[in-house]
Amino acid sequence: MLNGNGILFDVSLCVGCGSCAQACKEVNNLPETNKDFLKDHLSDNTFTVVEQYGDLYARKLCMHCNEPACESVCLVGAIKKTETGAVVYDADKCIGCRYCMQACPHKIPRYEWGTTKPRIRKCVLCNDRVNAGKLPGCVEACPTEATLYGSIEKLIAIANRRLKEDPDKYYQKIYGLEDVGGSHVLVISPVPFEQLGYVSMLPKEPMPEFTNRAMEKIPSVVVVGGAFLSGMYWLTKRKNQLAKEKKSNNGNL
Repeated sequence: MLNGNGILFDVSLCVGCGSCAQACKEVNNLPETNKDFLKDHLSDNTFTVVEQYGDLYARKLCMHCNEPACESVCLVGAIKKTETGAVVYDADKCIGCRYCMQACPHKIPRYEWGTTKPRIRKCVLCNDRVNAGKLPGCVEACPTEATLYGSIEKLIAIANRRLKEDPDKYYQKIYGLEDVGGSHVLVISPVPFEQLGYVSMLPKEPMPEFTNRAMEKIPSVVVVGGAFLSGMYWLTKRKNQLAKEKKSNNGNL
């Protein structure tokens, strides 16, 4: 069940002005990475981007999964899901193993390839600003309210109402509501989400469930495999021993 806060991005209301991307740079003190924000890409210095698909624009950022795969694989506990709904990370703990990059179903975390002490970097939903009573920078900067922030319960209600009241305008799905156990970034759109570059065909089950099941199988595999190899070793050793004894006996005749 989704609790806390989140973001609702309505593709139909986005005019592609790039205010969200610019605000994200300013709030996080990030340098300019591309003079044309529409051609920018997620990186260690770009936490959200606006992409153009014909007449439509789609935002890409961390989806802040309800049960984050990145958190489940982090060896040092650098990534945490907070009560606000944001998935944050402690850069001082990060050892740069990049397991979170491999685990993320949305392929979001980026790595600081150009530094001597590289870390993982991504959107943290302006968690410090939110805790200080402010809106995330991207939400505050949006001139058309294409990006809303608030109680995830209310955002789901708003999204459902828009889909119901204008079924011809919207593709009848809330992206992020059920995918990989739900997330705290929701998207509604006039077209199927794969047409906007969002990862599709995601399971509904949280990704950590897959990890846990895999880990549960490891002991049994190790035990059964170990017993098999030990048995084979004993049989081989016994066979060689019998052959040696037979040869020795024949020699004594």
